[in-house]
Amino acid sequence: DKSFILEEENQFQALFYGLGSDGTVGANKNTIKIIGTETDNYAQGYFVYDSNKSGTMTVSHVRFGSTPIKSSYLIERANFIAVHQAVFLEKLDILEIAHDNGVFLLNTQYPKEQVWDSLPKIAQQRIIEKNLKFYAIDAHDVAKNSGMGRRTNTIMQTCFFAISGILPKDEAIDKIKHSIEKTYSSKGKKIVEMNFHAVDNTLDNLFEIEVPKTITSQKELAPSLKGDYDEFMARVTKKLVEFKGDDIPVSDMPDDGTWPLGTTQYQKRNTGIEIPVWDSDICIQCNKCVTVCPHSVIRSKVFDKELLDNAPDKFGGIPAKGKIFNKSQDLFNITVSIEDCTGCSLCVEECPAVNKEDKSKKAINMTPKLQLDDNLTKHWDYFLNLPNVNRDKIDRNKMKEAQFLEPLFEFSGACPGCGETPYLKLASQLFGDRMVVANATGCSSIYGGNLPTTPWKKNAEGRGVAWSNSLFEDNAEFGLGFRLSIDNHTNRAKELLSSLDIDSSLKDDILNAEQTTEEQINRQRDRVEKLKSIIKDREDSKELLEIADYLVKKSVWIIGGDGWAYDIGYGGLDHVLASGKNVNILVLDTQVYSNTGGQQSKATMTGAVAKFASGGKASMPKDLAHMAITYENVYVAKVSMGANEKATLKAFMEAEAYEGVSIIIAYSHCIAHGYDLRYGMEQQRKAVDSGLWPLFRFNPKNIGTDTNPLTLDYKGA
Repeated sequence: DKSFILEEENQFQALFYGLGSDGTVGANKNTIKIIGTETDNYAQGYFVYDSNKSGTMTVSHVRFGSTPIKSSYLIERANFIAVHQAVFLEKLDILEIAHDNGVFLLNTQYPKEQVWDSLPKIAQQRIIEKNLKFYAIDAHDVAKNSGMGRRTNTIMQTCFFAISGILPKDEAIDKIKHSIEKTYSSKGKKIVEMNFHAVDNTLDNLFEIEVPKTITSQKELAPSLKGDYDEFMARVTKKLVEFKGDDIPVSDMPDDGTWPLGTTQYQKRNTGIEIPVWDSDICIQCNKCVTVCPHSVIRSKVFDKELLDNAPDKFGGIPAKGKIFNKSQDLFNITVSIEDCTGCSLCVEECPAVNKEDKSKKAINMTPKLQLDDNLTKHWDYFLNLPNVNRDKIDRNKMKEAQFLEPLFEFSGACPGCGETPYLKLASQLFGDRMVVANATGCSSIYGGNLPTTPWKKNAEGRGVAWSNSLFEDNAEFGLGFRLSIDNHTNRAKELLSSLDIDSSLKDDILNAEQTTEEQINRQRDRVEKLKSIIKDREDSKELLEIADYLVKKSVWIIGGDGWAYDIGYGGLDHVLASGKNVNILVLDTQVYSNTGGQQSKATMTGAVAKFASGGKASMPKDLAHMAITYENVYVAKVSMGANEKATLKAFMEAEAYEGVSIIIAYSHCIAHGYDLRYGMEQQRKAVDSGLWPLFRFNPKNIGTDTNPLTLDYKGA
């Protein structure tokens, strides 16, 4: 009975709604410590969040009171509710569980006089009928001015203590600063001082909103999912997104554990505060912004200018550059999905095109979302319906052209500015329509396959990435099993086809097809489709019909982080390296255990500070690349997207083409490194230029020839 609620006497109950990685959970843990040690109150905290490191909602349940707290359940009626990201209020009826005469605190970018009108109708209704005191602050602005970036935690924590009165204001601020020093001193004096500055500037920016007696808003709650989604998503995924997963009956869950692909496109998290806007007058059409975008929200297309006739207002293009395009007829366009963008700013930092008159302006510039035209969502919808550039025309050995390929990895739950996801996006663009992925547990499995939505997707023809996650420690063997089972199915299909009485020319073409280029693979697909249409009604061909698609080449990828490849899964990885089988291994190397918070791994560099190595790592890092080279039949590459994108692309193409084991070790900047990820690609260049991360490719095909099997892709320190 949901209407039955245990009223907690002599107890203050507070709820804090934050965004993963904004520091809300950590700040509330410190709040509990302060209340529990500095007052006569007992304190308790429960924290609800998923396994994504960032970008999803976190809920902190904080109780304190004069008697011991033994509540083994979440808060059902809150005296104090703080919403640290205004977007949550637009989708959820958060104030439904507010206690009468309680307090509501909102972090919003709207100025004081516009805050009330910015609220959805249901939020205004709850505030009025429950007689809530309403406070607001633009914590993002305070954080930005203090050099804190996205971290609003200590700002909102200061607001809570100032409003609640649990401690005298000055004493509370003193205790907050003490907890800041204790929490962040290992990060350096500058980080501590920035937090102090944010705390000192908080109360001047906190204001109470006068609540009118009547509702003025007509704005309804935004849908939790947007677009034309299927019945399964309406029945299951939608409830999970709305945090109603406990209401889903077991009978609605998939029997075999498989979930639909490409569902992140419906979620529209809207977490970006600033969004990149394309300036076509300055753009040089390098596609650099598309290349580095971690969430695939920046896309480019070239299309016939006649398609502009039905375009939404202000949607345009510029004459396309490139030999494969018609300059007089084809237009180049870059469009951004503002509802999926996280606002990381990597694109702006990497854009090489600068306005000659105003050096602060580039071909793509960050703009506050509140200032953007509502039409931009229509731009994205229209852009998606434009035809893609013909894959057969594209030279996939050129990064600019490769970025015209549709990404089959989009809108993941990775951190803003993530250094891993551009590699996954690139692989999906090049091979995604025939890609089979075994993903080790870690960051890449969490943002790659964590419920309720999935970033891996299929294209308009229904071909896409088949993805699965087993355990941390057996992923290499798991992926090798993919290869063996695919080979068995392929051999069986060839055996059945060989004995089949059909047109010999079609049979021979399928059995002897070369499948090394995109065009050759597409021709094989056409032949297999023709075969399936011929045998679909034949009784003697039922088995072949089931496995005929295995006659088209599959690309097997074993993916994971350095914690898996260097440490926990190394035994299995070494087994696969020695197997000689045609698998591709991608190691997303952050030099730490990223998903668990930045602990040292065997990839961590000597002297680097990480968790479990606070004084600097004493031992040398494992040289996985050179260990793999000793087998002499393994393709090995060390790459960095930020330092040399051309060599990175070459490595992916060569690795996939190599008929044997290949391993790519990809330098991936990470939030655990401690710098603003908008400068992630710059940090990659520094790592390479200093000699810390040498770039090379070792191709065993060249052993015994006049070509050196080892190619260096950097100048060295």
